[in-house]
Amino acid sequence: MKLLRGLTFIGGLVVLLFAFGFIVRLPFATAIWPWEDGRYSYLFVGSILAAVSAAALWVGWAGEFGALPAGSLNIFVIALTTSIYFFLLASQGRKDMLLFGAFGIAAAIASLAAFFWSLNIPLKETRPMPKPVKVSFWIFIASLFAAGGALILKAPIFPWALNPDSSVIFGCIFLGDAFYFLYGIFRPNWHNALGQLLSFLVYDLVLIVPFIGLLNTVPPERYINLLVYIAVLIYSAGLAVYYLFINPQTRFGT
Repeated sequence: MKLLRGLTFIGGLVVLLFAFGFIVRLPFATAIWPWEDGRYSYLFVGSILAAVSAAALWVGWAGEFGALPAGSLNIFVIALTTSIYFFLLASQGRKDMLLFGAFGIAAAIASLAAFFWSLNIPLKETRPMPKPVKVSFWIFIASLFAAGGALILKAPIFPWALNPDSSVIFGCIFLGDAFYFLYGIFRPNWHNALGQLLSFLVYDLVLIVPFIGLLNTVPPERYINLLVYIAVLIYSAGLAVYYLFINPQTRFGT
């Protein structure tokens, strides 16, 4: 188990490296994206990878593999749905998408195996999930399903114009994230909320300043979308900061 903790922690560092690469648009990172994209889309991908790295680093550091099923389920949904889309694109003549589809299937199989392997590992933590966190999770789940579905249908709900293919991929990511929170609802232990809140906080920190900077340049028809997005970032960040660092019953170290 010690070796597995080390590998998980190192894996989190590798993901963090690619998160940084996407955030600052370094070629080694953006080269693995299936198509050329814009600044804010790369920033969004970086924020998602940073969130994944935060959860992996925590699991590796704490050895809390009982919390692994939620993250594995998240990755499984993302990998499966995106691979279906990549194969659909390949069937339409874009043969370069076959490799991405194959990688998605491999990731789906690996994450599903990790899900079942870790499903019966008991959590070290016995504290229940606080009720305000549980209520917030339901709100996040509903929002993620709604936004994910809209993005897959290529509705213009983001505060910037998306590549249509990126819209579908981002929608799949939101659907996977919905299952990440949903798992915590059905197993409402504090450590099935800690990883989610930590991930959300890192995601918020990556996006909130650039998004506030967009307020002066966003097209009028996307202004409300941006305000709603910023409001979600502020609320989720506040929730995470309170329960991770302030609340005496749940903060780190208690």
